[in-house]
Amino acid sequence: MPFARRLGIELTTAGPEEVVGTLAYADDLTTARGLMHGGALMSLADTVGAVCAYLGLPEGASTATTQSSTNLLRGVRGGTVTAVARPVHRGRSQVVVQTDLHDDEGRLVARTTQTQAVL
Repeated sequence: MPFARRLGIELTTAGPEEVVGTLAYADDLTTARGLMHGGALMSLADTVGAVCAYLGLPEGASTATTQSSTNLLRGVRGGTVTAVARPVHRGRSQVVVQTDLHDDEGRLVARTTQTQAVL
């Protein structure tokens, strides 16, 4: 995950039923008004969600994101965002994962639902 490392995403817990990752606020991840950029938050959710989908696959299988929807609910002006991804559905041809992002105070920042094709 070279992209995730460059962005600063760190996985703290990884298992097929829950993956947790974090992204620290940094000036180069903000908009002109000092809010963490929505694209950075979406990248965190996509990365953590994809790992969650992948960890539940049979040996030799992989995934590819086919759909992703993010609701950005609260701005982030500092601290660390924590993402928690959990599978909603694991099928033979697709996996659906929901990822919730929270700020340091435990407030919901964003929710992403993504579908991963099983390859």
